[in-house]
Amino acid sequence: MSNQSNTLDQWPSSKLGWYTAILLTVGYSYSFIDRQIINLLVEPIRADLEISDTQISFLQGFAFAITYVFMSIPIGRIVDRFNRTLVLAVGTTIYVISTCLCGLSNTYAQLLMARLGLGFGEASVTPASWSMLSDYFPPEKLARPISILLMGPYIGAGLSLMIGGEIYMWAEGLDVLSIPYFGEIKSWQLTFLAVGIPGFLIVILIATIADPPRLQAGKGMVDSAPVNWEEVRTQLRSNSRIYGALLLGVPAVVVTLYGLQAWVPSFLERVHDWDRSQIGRIYGLVSLIAGSAGVLAGPTLAGLLRKMGYLDGPLRLTVIATLATLFSVTCIPFMPSPMLSMAFISLASFSVTVQFAPVTTSLQIVTPNKMRGVVAGMYVVTVNLIGLGLGPTLVAVSTDYIFNDPKAVGYSLALAAAVSTPFALIFLYRGLKPFQIFIENMEKNQSV
Repeated sequence: MSNQSNTLDQWPSSKLGWYTAILLTVGYSYSFIDRQIINLLVEPIRADLEISDTQISFLQGFAFAITYVFMSIPIGRIVDRFNRTLVLAVGTTIYVISTCLCGLSNTYAQLLMARLGLGFGEASVTPASWSMLSDYFPPEKLARPISILLMGPYIGAGLSLMIGGEIYMWAEGLDVLSIPYFGEIKSWQLTFLAVGIPGFLIVILIATIADPPRLQAGKGMVDSAPVNWEEVRTQLRSNSRIYGALLLGVPAVVVTLYGLQAWVPSFLERVHDWDRSQIGRIYGLVSLIAGSAGVLAGPTLAGLLRKMGYLDGPLRLTVIATLATLFSVTCIPFMPSPMLSMAFISLASFSVTVQFAPVTTSLQIVTPNKMRGVVAGMYVVTVNLIGLGLGPTLVAVSTDYIFNDPKAVGYSLALAAAVSTPFALIFLYRGLKPFQIFIENMEKNQSV
């Protein structure tokens, strides 16, 4: 009993942990406002820069993902070795400046470079945030703060649409605005600037977070010696099917998520003739509520599966949610009214996010403390290389070259989901039994 008490005493106070979790969630949410605001501005950017769906999908996906992916593992290594608060504050400063530069871009090349900078800065957010929370909360209490943190993308995506739609309509009513050297500022550029400038306050808030001692879960001791790459490779090989499910299966599910976020606004505008303010209010609210509800419901649903005897609950839940997502997205383009389409968009937004908190918690549990930053970086790489890189582009290429009709974007969403889902299910299914065995062995060791 005394050893257990000593172990618990090593963890920071719950009050300090939740203060950190809230601030990290605010920062994570804001990063997605900056990242996702471009999805609302597809049509004015296309018209102003005279580019195709495929070209703008590159800005939405690959242009951001290239630097995000390229820097995630190196930054993950930095997170494992240096002060995590400093890493996060510097990264946030970079992506805030990049968002403002998006608003000052007058050419496709300039906007491309700004999106590259955005990905560079945001590569710090996931490894640093996950790693810090894992040292603020013991494993049995980690799922809830992780689920709160993982609401960030859906809070951010929803607010980017809701706030962005209102800002854009306000900007459209202004007289022509001109900035020296940069020239005339269009409504879409002013929208980027309006969401980017407040980010400097986020940097100040992040700087107030204390970087916690690095604790080895279950041992209650500081574990500061850095690991080498051979140890990382050994960890991945010894649990290859589990990491295959988490690092390849889940990203294949994310293809559908990023396809929805990138192209639902254009679907509503092209097919149902909604204006940008209406899209922002309604789809933004759906994205915020349904996405956040999915993340919050994930730990509860995984817990119910656990009570039913399924130790592989997080991965089993992901399989079920993936099938529900495929069904929902396939129904979207066949609905006769926009509100019926929105009903299935809501269901898809819920089901595609249900697995993220249990999956993220599982990734932290199966990975030793000293490797969490780099493994989180790997997760960021695969999620964004596969999910963000392919999601918007698969939809755009389908619209441009298969259907050859801008109004067929809804069918392109369904086709992209139908292509990516089988790959997701294969990797997830292969990980079920090994994950169950891992949890059984872990619980036996803890009871000894």
